[in-house]
Amino acid sequence: MTRETAYAKINLALHLRRRRDDGYHELETLFAFVDAGDILTAKPAAQDRLATLGEFGGALTDPFGNIVMQALSALPRAQGLDITLEKNLPVAAGLGGGSADAGAIFRIVRELHGLPDDWRERAGRLGADVPACVESRTCIGRGTGTELEPADDSLAATPVLLVNPRIPLATGPVFKVWDGKDRGAMPEVDSRAIALEGRNDMEAPAISLVPEIAQVLAALRGTSPFLARMSGSGATCFALYDSNSARDEAAARIAADHSGWWHIKGNLR
Repeated sequence: MTRETAYAKINLALHLRRRRDDGYHELETLFAFVDAGDILTAKPAAQDRLATLGEFGGALTDPFGNIVMQALSALPRAQGLDITLEKNLPVAAGLGGGSADAGAIFRIVRELHGLPDDWRERAGRLGADVPACVESRTCIGRGTGTELEPADDSLAATPVLLVNPRIPLATGPVFKVWDGKDRGAMPEVDSRAIALEGRNDMEAPAISLVPEIAQVLAALRGTSPFLARMSGSGATCFALYDSNSARDEAAARIAADHSGWWHIKGNLR
């Protein structure tokens, strides 16, 4: 039995630069990963199979169209894999949950069978976040997010709290209401400074669609983090703290004051 965590992805900064002629968006982002997420287990089988469970497992209504199955289909192997996906991350939440699941599949196949030389291209065809999710390490993404550059570990082990108002928010509608203004490049500094000096250009359009995001951000900022921001296209927001105890106190406060919200705590990898 092989076990992998599909680490939750957050965008510490996300700068939208322009709409491209092919319909995609040119962007710059600082990817980071939390040491918590979905859990995948795999065992050899005659053919590929997928079973889903966990709090959000029921949200995956088409298991055969799931990105896990697409990732399995994208990778040549001598035998099938029977996958169990424990879905702990909300769907359509700005955490790259599906991409993280696909990244975990790539790691499982790498361990058991090895990956083809063109695995990065195969990952990119599954989704813009998938190549970053394969290694699940802090990195810079450019282009549509698939052009990756290494980033330093100045934020490694930073305590983080993720909060979602339990409202799904697809990426497409958020891009659609973005005003198209280029607000400038991501700074060329270390990861901590990029996070502090950067921004998420999808935050304002996402709030226009789901005003509860602003409530989540206000609640997180009320717990005295050194940074609180929305991740990806939302609706999940994150807060970074100077100590695990400060994060744990914040999580307890969020749970007490907003019992209907989903939250998870961890540390950046």
